[in-house]
Amino acid sequence: MTADAPITQDFLTVPRKMPEGKRNLVGLPRAAFRAALIEAGTPEKQAKMREAQLWQWIYQRGVRDFAAMTNLSKAYRAQLAEDFVIEIPEIVSKQVSADGTRKYLMRIAGGHEVETVYIPEEGRGTLCISSQVGCTLTCSFCHTGTQKLVRNLTAAEIVGQVMAARDDLDDWPKPGEGMGERPRLVSNIVLMGMGEPLYNFENVRDAMKIAMDGEGISLSRRRITLSTSGVVPEIARCAEEIGCLMAVSFHATTDEVRDKLVPINRKWNIATLLEALRAYPRLSNSERITFEYVMLKGVNDSDADARRLLKLIAGIPAKINLIPFNEWPGAPYERSDWSRIEAFADIIYKAGYAAPIRTPRGEDIMAACGQLKSATERAGKRRAEIEAEAGIATP
Repeated sequence: MTADAPITQDFLTVPRKMPEGKRNLVGLPRAAFRAALIEAGTPEKQAKMREAQLWQWIYQRGVRDFAAMTNLSKAYRAQLAEDFVIEIPEIVSKQVSADGTRKYLMRIAGGHEVETVYIPEEGRGTLCISSQVGCTLTCSFCHTGTQKLVRNLTAAEIVGQVMAARDDLDDWPKPGEGMGERPRLVSNIVLMGMGEPLYNFENVRDAMKIAMDGEGISLSRRRITLSTSGVVPEIARCAEEIGCLMAVSFHATTDEVRDKLVPINRKWNIATLLEALRAYPRLSNSERITFEYVMLKGVNDSDADARRLLKLIAGIPAKINLIPFNEWPGAPYERSDWSRIEAFADIIYKAGYAAPIRTPRGEDIMAACGQLKSATERAGKRRAEIEAEAGIATP
């Protein structure tokens, strides 16, 4: 981190506590939301209308105070305040990179922490959110994978990351302002943060249903991308129950190499994974699968790898995102030389596939792809431990 990089950091040190006996409305699916209102005394005949009103206040306007919900009676607002809260993760710290990327450390129930990253781009803003505290997958090139799984995030904690980021970005409509009057700063969501989303399927599904709901956060399913390392049994379910775009952390063209880079490959190998992916665009009406491919020097970046990749994905509507490896302390790999990455991309491109080389963002604040990790866990493992788990000999 250089002294002249415009990095800021804000700290909120006192965690908020959930008032005892009150239920959080954030993250509840529609049916459960309405049932909770009825259970708390809302007449059944009014429940659908009240659900719609509250849903819009919470997810379209970003309002957390029942007293500010002016199309509800004062008596009903008071009743809601007695029974419910509108609670989202708190931003413990924020770092802003020289390139404008923002990395948030968010605290959730139990004092645990997750990281969320906002990446501003021309004409869009992408929010990379987490689905678990830590990760079970131990991918040897990924910093997050060196932090053991603590627990799954709830639906409230997943969609709450979106809401907290919109708070920080002042991305909610102003009073009197109509929906869509100004461009959204958070226009896209990628489930590419901490954790494997398909190992927390129900909570991810419920959170993304809220994100896609026309009376909720109201993002098109094509503006939401879920990234998996290859949990094959849940891929078809994701197509049917969520229907968002699909990305897969592929990273290798042989089972021997992928077994080391992405250990889940030992359970569901490349052939099994590709069979599931071939059905995904049809099942979800998605345009194409995104294959994420981190470029590791001397490991998976040869011309032969590029040609094998083309044979493997033949017949799958696809694009290949080439990701220059984002180094982290103790990482057992190096980034491929730029000339090698370009040569690899050229082979893919000439075969008719889009092969963008992802520009590393937020590296100065450890916010780039594969670098996320809770601050309390950032000490991580020693290089020798990581290399031993990856099956790489230490020189």
